Amino acid sequence: MRNHIDYIEFPAKDLKKIKAFYSQVFQWEFTDHGPDYSSFDDGKLKGGFARQDNFIPAGRPLVVIYHPELEAKLQQIEAEGGRIIAPIFSFPGGRRFHFADPDGNMLAVWSDK
Repeated sequence: MRNHIDYIEFPAKDLKKIKAFYSQVFQWEFTDHGPDYSSFDDGKLKGGFARQDNFIPAGRPLVVIYHPELEAKLQQIEAEGGRIIAPIFSFPGGRRFHFADPDGNMLAVWSDK
């Protein structure tokens, strides 16, 4: 298949911390490729985190993750060190919220429920 997103990559200041966050919150599995790179597999999409000391997370694409229980996922994200940027809101087709991970990357979680 062509013309589909195959991989997504994020910068990370602290690979250990970012891997712990996504492992706990979304159960992503990681494979380290040296001290400065770790790839992930969420069961459907693959991507990676590259260690970068200085980066500006604003202006990047928004990655949206599906989860049927928004309230529970929002609480878990906050408990693991994420920051809620936009609380749960409705849109045509569902509801979602935006959050920043511990390194400032902004993502969203949505549900059709």
